[in-house]
Amino acid sequence: MELRFVAKDPDSAPGESPTLYRTDRQSWVVQGWVVTDPDTLEAMEIPDGEACVEIPDRLVPFFRQPR
Repeated sequence: MELRFVAKDPDSAPGESPTLYRTDRQSWVVQGWVVTDPDTLEAMEIPDGEACVEIPDRLVPFFRQPR
């Protein structure tokens, strides 16, 4: 998988920012805060082999197809 940097959260500390990447497989990779709240994880029913991360609203505008 090849990654192309799209955006980094400008309000986070350097090296610890939520970050958004586009792949060469027509998908996105998100670096974010690990969701550890048991009630949230239980409600999501995440299957084995999957995970979730939390990102700030300010990264959402970067979720658009590159031209």
